[in-house]
Amino acid sequence: MSKLEILAELPKLDFADRREIFDRICEMEEQDMLGGNGASAEEKALLDRELEEFRRNPEAGSSWNEVEARLRRASRP
Repeated sequence: MSKLEILAELPKLDFADRREIFDRICEMEEQDMLGGNGASAEEKALLDRELEEFRRNPEAGSSWNEVEARLRRASRP
């Protein structure tokens, strides 16, 4: 199956099936990163900038629990 065919089929899937595919893609990405196919130079530069910003002002951000709660509230109908 080609990439275009896969992309055309995705909207036809229900939430659970799309979630399963998403989870599998995330697992594959993680394995790639662990296997040495890490972040690009651009991504590394972005992460370095964000880390430096965090070190300058660690209280400026939100905890993952706060972010997750905001996302859940925003996604409610």
